[in-house]
Amino acid sequence: QVQLVESGGGLVQPGGSLRLSCTASGKIFSISAMGWFRRAAGKQRELVAIIPSGGSTNYGDSVKGRFTISRDNAKNTVYLQMNSLKPEDTAVYYCNVNGNSDPARSFTAWGQGTQVTVSS
Repeated sequence: QVQLVESGGGLVQPGGSLRLSCTASGKIFSISAMGWFRRAAGKQRELVAIIPSGGSTNYGDSVKGRFTISRDNAKNTVYLQMNSLKPEDTAVYYCNVNGNSDPARSFTAWGQGTQVTVSS
């Protein structure tokens, strides 16, 4: 079992910043891609950003240039720095981690979700 614990959500004014964190724990042999998704009220879940174990990051079009994803492999943690926040960024943000529990068993884990509200 792999557990994810998210933190950092909250209420912020338009133009403000927030930093989300997500730490994975449990039976982890290796971690490949780590990412963030979000779901706004009445909308489908969408990709925010993803960072593989190697190679370049990938961002949703609506957050390019404003959000930055990073990871600390020693801590099994992924971060999402969100700047220049807009009301349309309001959503529940979910962390996603993919990897292996042992050399022969892969896993995909999801965080519990953290609410981000951008409002004046």
